Amino acid sequence: MKSPDVRYKENMNLNIFEVKGRVLAEVVSDAVVINDVQDALDIMAEASTQEARGLILNECNLPAEFFVLRTGVAGEITQKFSNYRMQLAIIGEFSKYESNSLQAYIRESNRGNQIFFVPDREAAIGRMTGD
Repeated sequence: MKSPDVRYKENMNLNIFEVKGRVLAEVVSDAVVINDVQDALDIMAEASTQEARGLILNECNLPAEFFVLRTGVAGEITQKFSNYRMQLAIIGEFSKYESNSLQAYIRESNRGNQIFFVPDREAAIGRMTGD
């Protein structure tokens, strides 16, 4: 495996690590780094060059529009992760969002094995490695 910390954008790093034989990438930034589908594709491509099959993001790495389902941002971005078969774990406190449709989307995503909304890094890694 290559360098464990890859400088990707000016305001972020990708931390590449392996758990139980699974290579994962974690965005290290306090800024919004995925504003649109192209940003998601670019980060997935960079993570893939490091052989990562899963990406961990923090809620703060996504624009506010992501959490308003009617904008379509969440659907567009998560669909790309599904299409390219890269798992995505988003860490955050999601109970603060009052939208019933968003809460249903989170519950439905968490039932699958591709997109996860989790409270912390440990839960993200656990979901991605089958723990």
